[in-house]
Amino acid sequence: MRRSEKAEQIFARLARANPSPKGELDHVNPYTLLVAVVLSAQATDKGVNRATAALFRQVTTPQQMLDLGEAGLIEHIKSIGLFRAKAKNVIRLSQDLIDHHGGEVPTTREELEKLPGVGRKTANVVLNMAFGQPTMAVDTHVFRVSQRLGLAKGKTPLAIEEQLVKVVPERFMQHAHHWLILHGRYTCLARGPKCVECPVEDLCAFKGKAKPATRKSK
Repeated sequence: MRRSEKAEQIFARLARANPSPKGELDHVNPYTLLVAVVLSAQATDKGVNRATAALFRQVTTPQQMLDLGEAGLIEHIKSIGLFRAKAKNVIRLSQDLIDHHGGEVPTTREELEKLPGVGRKTANVVLNMAFGQPTMAVDTHVFRVSQRLGLAKGKTPLAIEEQLVKVVPERFMQHAHHWLILHGRYTCLARGPKCVECPVEDLCAFKGKAKPATRKSK
């Protein structure tokens, strides 16, 4: 089966199972989404949501973040890994947004990636979730799942992203990375994938799959 044909079948099934997938980082506007994604590096969405619940009741704009200050931000996010470095980046990017973007989150990847603490994955998430652009954000789940399913092969997130953009049907691109993330987070786990629950198990060639005798009949 050609990779494009496999992609069509995989995403059609994932779409039937979850027609409206959503990112799991809590936010109230593009700015708080940007902050949440920056904070989520090497941290879980649940952990970030716990840390930002009170923060985002107080802070929803770059100026409010600057008014809170780095020390105040640290008090909110100190349960998150690398919190000191992340706090510095959030304060710096908030200042950059005020100085160069009128306090608004930019809508291009190039401008986003110039902000402190913002890499390609973060930019893609913001463009997709805040502005509806059909980007492909490659995190550890997307990196793992796309290769297990045979949708892409590569040693870097960029290599995987470039292949997925080519192979994923256009009608699925808006939600494609969310389907892959959620599939990796809850079904295609890094250890002990739940193959008996997988809607695309028969399309997967992963050698670590559950053995046929342990799978439920379809």
